[in-house]
Amino acid sequence: MILVTGANGNLGSATLAALHARGAVATGGSRTPGEGMRRLDFDDHGGLDLAGVSTLVLISAGYAEDDQVVGRHAAVLDAAVRDGVHHVVYTSLTGAGDHLGFALAHRATERLVRASGLPWTILRNGLYAELFGGLLIWADSGVESAFGDGALAAVAREDLADAAAIVAAKPTRHSGRVYDLVGTPITARRVADRLGVQHHTISLAEYRRRLLHETPGLLPFQPPMLASIATGIRHGFLDGTAPDLTDLLDRPARDAVAMAVAVATATRPEASASARTSGPSGSG
Repeated sequence: MILVTGANGNLGSATLAALHARGAVATGGSRTPGEGMRRLDFDDHGGLDLAGVSTLVLISAGYAEDDQVVGRHAAVLDAAVRDGVHHVVYTSLTGAGDHLGFALAHRATERLVRASGLPWTILRNGLYAELFGGLLIWADSGVESAFGDGALAAVAREDLADAAAIVAAKPTRHSGRVYDLVGTPITARRVADRLGVQHHTISLAEYRRRLLHETPGLLPFQPPMLASIATGIRHGFLDGTAPDLTDLLDRPARDAVAMAVAVATATRPEASASARTSGPSGSG
């Protein structure tokens, strides 16, 4: 049986759906499991149960400080060794992202995966096209960002889920492989053109100021993480391409610009206001 961690998250749920679409015997693990899922709380080390799991798809638990993330991953890998898991597939970060503020936890986990003694595959995922669209800031004159003219080799989340499902369904074919799963470079200007608006560049200092003082709800580690993405894109560190994604998928990648546009459109102020006033439609 294949088990996908973080199965209530965006990438985990999409990976589980992709496995089911392929006819694979797979379930999900989550601290708040749905029907048919297994309870899997990374912070409850003693309660981690991977009995009966042949392939573990370890979706990074990156929503925390590095020490907590690495500790969670170490506990899951210890449980995988103890419970006889045959193969670990880890969703890491593209090799071009070593300078990003959240890279260390990924690289530390890669070391743990290699040191576990279990057969493994590492999927170095590029940054989501959906994230790129979501980081564009709507203003009266169009959209703003600190990306400048820099490009991101963005990839649709669904493509990453499909790639993870392909590897997990037949893991021995991919044992000991590291795949760099990036897409076709896109820019903020291209997304703005598709939206029919102008793109305006703001400085990195202004972007950091807004993150720190005008963006409620961010955790302490998030402003530097987001600022590192902006400067990485702006200065051309995240625009490199590689064939691994399309080779694994055996098809063209989804249109990353379209994915970014869809998210940016959903966050447009008038769209958000319309959704609030009209409410949900249908019977649910």
